[in-house]
Amino acid sequence: MENGQSSDATSTEASGGPLDAFAEARLGPLTLRNRILKAATFEGRSGGNQVPPDLIEFHRRIAAGGVGLSTLAFVAVAADGRGAPNELVVDDDNIADLGKLADAVHGEGAAVSAQIGHAGAVGASAGLPGLSPSRFFNSLAMRRTRAMQADDFERIPRAFAETAVRLRDNGFDAVEIHLGHGYLLSEFLSPLINRRKDQWGGSLENRARFPRRVVKAVRDAVGDKMAVLAKLNMDDGVPGGFWLEESVRFAKMLEEDGALDAIEFTAGSSLQNPMYLFRGEAPIAEMAYAFPRYLRLGFKLVAKRFLREYPFEEMYLLPYARQYREALSMPLVLLGGINGRANIEHAMAEGFEFVAMGRALLREPGLVNEMADGRTQTSLCIQCNKCMATIYRGTHCVLAPEALPLRER
Repeated sequence: MENGQSSDATSTEASGGPLDAFAEARLGPLTLRNRILKAATFEGRSGGNQVPPDLIEFHRRIAAGGVGLSTLAFVAVAADGRGAPNELVVDDDNIADLGKLADAVHGEGAAVSAQIGHAGAVGASAGLPGLSPSRFFNSLAMRRTRAMQADDFERIPRAFAETAVRLRDNGFDAVEIHLGHGYLLSEFLSPLINRRKDQWGGSLENRARFPRRVVKAVRDAVGDKMAVLAKLNMDDGVPGGFWLEESVRFAKMLEEDGALDAIEFTAGSSLQNPMYLFRGEAPIAEMAYAFPRYLRLGFKLVAKRFLREYPFEEMYLLPYARQYREALSMPLVLLGGINGRANIEHAMAEGFEFVAMGRALLREPGLVNEMADGRTQTSLCIQCNKCMATIYRGTHCVLAPEALPLRER
């Protein structure tokens, strides 16, 4: 992995055939050893705003397993931007340890990214003000959010930029700006949540103005010394929310702005429909056990309405993602149900430059090396989603004892 100044990531090799996912690839200023990325998956290991050895080891193992780039999950750009109490905010007390995490990933031959974002209204569930484009009732937190004020429109882009610079200066190779899952920038895009009547609401051009400002602020701050990606919702999964037609138009705006090196596609809303991203069984009983006994029944009753189930299919986001491949020329990352070599090669044949894997790598951190060496063709992940219930004690696959947090081994 080395730095450079240009990107040669295109949808075909020089010969005109599909890209080789296991060969070196350019991502903005980076040269990655392959086109397989570890998707941002909340690790549940950063209590007290610290970067413990277990979080470093989590990403070191993923890197040792062969991915081209490992992504540190949600790093809030401000204290009021956390979606859960144990999410990280970069500060003087943890930046040195974040540098150690970057060093550990580099030591295994991979690059490292951090997903940066502001949780917006989702933060209300963590006891925070729950910032949003317009004031609305957050049914999970059972209270109203706080609408963005004039100073927030200056403060938050600056916080994104400053966070990206601190990460860059401490060894991180890339940042992924979160434009999905019902977090703040995604809320601005949603016609269901963004009810503003000023220049920040109404038409798509107005609703897109603030997310575009944030993306530009990050690129202007880090220059060409860091890869900048964005994670973009194709579909919020709720009636009246952000959907494909507007999302493709917004992606074209991002491409025209020229501030991104790649876009990764996602779907669903942590506020309104989280299982729309994950697909498969909703582990309601397992998640209930993370709560005190007196709250479990109430959680189960609420969760049955909130955690809707959708059938799992391999490459389940591909039909929507094809619309972007048709419309855009920039590098794109396919996410969602990528479980093995056949899926990866299919994505390359469809013209995607990169793939991102999440649950499959929780099950088998060494999966990429095993596929590259021909020892396996597909993941052992069975999409049971029981890993979702482990986020409160260190996210891991319940079928892989070797992936347990260090403190539980």
